[in-house]
Amino acid sequence: MVKHIILWTLNPELTEEEKQQVKRGIKEGLEGLVGKVPGLLDVKVNIDGRLASSNADVMLDSTLESEAALKGYAQHPEHVAVANTKVRPYTVQRSCLDFES
Repeated sequence: MVKHIILWTLNPELTEEEKQQVKRGIKEGLEGLVGKVPGLLDVKVNIDGRLASSNADVMLDSTLESEAALKGYAQHPEHVAVANTKVRPYTVQRSCLDFES
């Protein structure tokens, strides 16, 4: 199995209300990919409970069957659509950690 962890920082120019809307859209979009993307086993998007000591706004914690499944996920049209409409327009920084578990 492969873990795919992403941390995003939202654009600081967004209002707090806009940030909450964006976070909900990211969560709904990415969690909705389970069952649609081959090899994507589990997705959890953490948008609540952020402490002041944090330097990221949103966390994606996903599990895939294999490294090949991760590569397929990255190019899958439904994932690309979510990334292009719900994530990339609103984020200014992305950190990624992929590892076998």
